[in-house]
Amino acid sequence: MLEPNITNQLKKTLQESIDNKEIAGANFMVIKDGKEEFYHQDGLADMESGRPIARDSIFRLYSMTKPITATSVMMLLERGDIDLFDPVSGYIPGFKNQLVEKNGELMPVSREVNIHDLLNMTSGLVYGGTDKAGQHTEALFQEMGSRLYGKNSMSTLEFANRLGEGPLSFEPGSYWQYGTSADVLGAIVEAVSGKRYGEFLEKEIFAPLQMKDTGFWLPEEKRNRLAKIYQDDGVGGLKLYEESHLGIGCQMDREPKYESGGAGLASTIDDAAKFTTMLMNQGSLNGVSLLKPRTVQYMTSAALTNWQQEGFDTWHTLRGHSYGNQMRIMTDTGKAGIIGGQGEYGWDGWLGAYFSNSPQDGLTILFMIQKKDAGTMSITRKLRNIVFSTL
Repeated sequence: MLEPNITNQLKKTLQESIDNKEIAGANFMVIKDGKEEFYHQDGLADMESGRPIARDSIFRLYSMTKPITATSVMMLLERGDIDLFDPVSGYIPGFKNQLVEKNGELMPVSREVNIHDLLNMTSGLVYGGTDKAGQHTEALFQEMGSRLYGKNSMSTLEFANRLGEGPLSFEPGSYWQYGTSADVLGAIVEAVSGKRYGEFLEKEIFAPLQMKDTGFWLPEEKRNRLAKIYQDDGVGGLKLYEESHLGIGCQMDREPKYESGGAGLASTIDDAAKFTTMLMNQGSLNGVSLLKPRTVQYMTSAALTNWQQEGFDTWHTLRGHSYGNQMRIMTDTGKAGIIGGQGEYGWDGWLGAYFSNSPQDGLTILFMIQKKDAGTMSITRKLRNIVFSTL
């Protein structure tokens, strides 16, 4: 167990963040060698009603969905259903005859985007921006948002096909840029398995791991456990945020046609811990094997070439890291702006859900908040620095 002075420091640091109105409330968990060492909850899940954060509070994962999507792709890989160098167009026809923007002009790509490109964010697909690829993606998300609650809402496969029909920001494999690659991976899993992406995840990952509160939407009996989203109000406080983002309904109160492999899941800290522990156990949990150890080792290894790494190195808070299979991987503990372990991996989400696995330390850290544009916040780094400094 963590020493009392350490647990007190963690509680105090989290309390200060809540008192300073940086966040409304949070769950924090430390797992060491497969055993829960520390759990703490503080603050509010709903500031308006005064509902406190609870252990079973449900959080929108946003991009913490991505490692789960990478896991589903690795399962198909192990079964021989896919090859990572398969062209995406073989599964998503919209990716045929793609164009790439060069010096303001659209040109045919030198090679097609493949699954390997998608896993490592080297596909040329982006979330937005001023170039033609970014404009196409932003327009597509705007259209999806406008259709979100109508009878003709966009499906996972329609989104992926429409995305592929637009231009790429750069030649496949030539650079790294964060983008919509994981959403296309979810569509590929749909195309290969013949199941809706959410159905595949439920049958192949969530049910076997007993992740009973994880999914793309919440039935009525669970909705009172969903944490509210807050944003800075501009005067040192927090205000409610209730807009949909990236095609995901804020209330998560209806089954979506678009099941986003990059951002769509909601979960609890205990469910997330089952997933992260499965990875730490080299693919197994409680007698259930999802992946083989060699596959997990591949999935959690840095994958970028030197020229791709130049793109990732523009993310200044992730210095000392590389990227692979929808996750950051710590490659140089001296260059990183946090205390951590060589080979440590994980990811975060737009609203601040966060996990990190450090195999060499046998350590997992999980942090759950709901704050607009949070990603990995200062409070996240403070808490993990306290824990890692004790090792």
